[in-house]
Amino acid sequence: MTAKVLIFDSGVGGFSVFQHIRQTLPGLESCYLMDNQLFPYGIQPDNILIERIVSLCDRACSLHDIDIVVIACNTASTLALPALRNKLKIPVIGVVPAIKTAATLSQSNHIALLATPATINRPYIDQLSKDHARNCQVTRIGSSDLVKLAEDYWFNNILDNEALHEILSTSLDPKISTIDQMVLGCTHFPLIREHISKLYPHVNLVDSGEAIARRVCFILQDLGHDIQPLTQETNQHTLLTTAPISNKSVFLSACQRIAPYQSFNII
Repeated sequence: MTAKVLIFDSGVGGFSVFQHIRQTLPGLESCYLMDNQLFPYGIQPDNILIERIVSLCDRACSLHDIDIVVIACNTASTLALPALRNKLKIPVIGVVPAIKTAATLSQSNHIALLATPATINRPYIDQLSKDHARNCQVTRIGSSDLVKLAEDYWFNNILDNEALHEILSTSLDPKISTIDQMVLGCTHFPLIREHISKLYPHVNLVDSGEAIARRVCFILQDLGHDIQPLTQETNQHTLLTTAPISNKSVFLSACQRIAPYQSFNII
């Protein structure tokens, strides 16, 4: 019995999650759905996003016979998971900022959450902090510019380190001496993990990619799939976008770092 996963994000950040899934289950077929028409999500109204995310994922699942959905976008997860789970009849996995992990690892009891402006202001984050980081100070840094910087890096493989430092320094530098854990609360940010780490080498960076991959394994087994065949390589991967890509060859070349895609379609 074959299995297929849909991975959804507003841009290329979800590839950071997909990379962990590929490392764990290289034989799992996939569709990567990127809502590049409305990128970035962090500045969009909530009601527009919820309706759009549900509609796009529902359509993709119907067209591509999907078994499991991964919402590899923190903004989308904090907004649309209940509506998606109500609409779809298959399992839906969301990305949760790894506040619990960071708080557990922290020795200084001061952690940072680096995410989009939309994510850091969600009541959901207040509850995560209350439930899992009660003994920690949680410094929140929201930036849409950092999302765009990571997106540009994905395509061009060149990062403007000066711009990166400028984005982070205003919020972080006055407090960074006591921060020992930083949650990468947007799936775009692990794409520039090494660059952030060079700026703040004493800070441990935490993301949710490995946990999502483990969860995918667990749910597929629960659905009755044999995991062993999924540890073998497959080439059945499809790219879906909501708008044309200006430089398709560069985009596909970047995507090949994660998986060999057989088809490229606009949904």
